[in-house]
Amino acid sequence: MNKDNKLGMGLGALLSSKSNEENDQGIQKINISQIQPNPSQPRKNFKESDLNELATSIKNQGLIQPIVVRSIKNEQYQIIAGERRWRASQLAGLHEVDCVIREFQENNVLEAALIENIQREDLNVIEEANAYKSLIQIKNINNEGLAKIIGKSSSHVSNTLRLLDLEENIQEMVINGELSMGHARALIGVPNAYERAIEIVKKNLSVRQVEKITSQFKKTKKLNDVKDPNILDLEKELSNKIGLKTSILFNENGSSGSLTLYYSDLNQLDEIMKRLKK
Repeated sequence: MNKDNKLGMGLGALLSSKSNEENDQGIQKINISQIQPNPSQPRKNFKESDLNELATSIKNQGLIQPIVVRSIKNEQYQIIAGERRWRASQLAGLHEVDCVIREFQENNVLEAALIENIQREDLNVIEEANAYKSLIQIKNINNEGLAKIIGKSSSHVSNTLRLLDLEENIQEMVINGELSMGHARALIGVPNAYERAIEIVKKNLSVRQVEKITSQFKKTKKLNDVKDPNILDLEKELSNKIGLKTSILFNENGSSGSLTLYYSDLNQLDEIMKRLKK
C-alpha cells in the first residue's frame, strides 16, 4: 500500500508505517526544552482558553497521548503531531514529556500534521486552505488528487482553496471567527469585498442575506458569459457521479433554477429514465 492510500485512511495508518524511512523507537521521555514546533505545521492559532483547559487536565491526569517527533540535530526534536499537547505541557510545568520518535521525510511531516488536525477538526478554514496549497505543491498533484488523499470531496478542496483569493484582512476575519466560510465564499470576486465584510459583521447578516446582496454583482458576469465557480464545481461533481454532462442555471431571483442532463444517444436516455423511475 502506498503512502497516499495510507494518508487517506488517516493519521494512524500513516504513523503506523515501519519502513526503513519511518522507524518506531518506542515511547521515550524527552526534555521539553529539546522539542521544537514544526514551522510547516498547518495550525497557527491556539486558543489560550483551550490550552489552559488541557494544561489543567495534564496536571491532574498526566499526558495520556504521547507526542510524535522526529530527530533533527544536536539532540533536538521536531514535532510531527501533538504541538497543542506540547504547549499545554509547558503550561502545566512539565519538564519531560512522553514522545514517540519517528524518522519522517520532509514532505510526510506536513502530511501527518495536516491529517491529525483535520481529524481533530483543529484547523480554521484558512489554515486548512494553506495546508492544502502546500501539499499540492509538495506532492505535485491537482485538487482531485488531494481530495482522494485526505478523504474530502473535490468540491470541498476547491472551495476551500478559493478562500485564499480573498484579501488578507478578510482572511483574518475568518481566522478570528468574525466571518464564517459561507460568508467568505460569498465575497469571492466581489468588488469592495472588505467593506462588505465589515458591513456583514456590523449588521450581523446571515450567509443567505450576503448571498442575495452579492448575487446582484455576480449577475453582471452573465454579460461576459462567466458562470459562478461554485456552480461549476457542483456541475463537475454531479457529472462525475452520474456519468453525464450536467448544467445548473439559476433564475434571476437566485432561489430557483434548472438542472439539465445531456445524453449522447438513446441508450443513455433509456438509462436516465430507468434511474428516475426507481
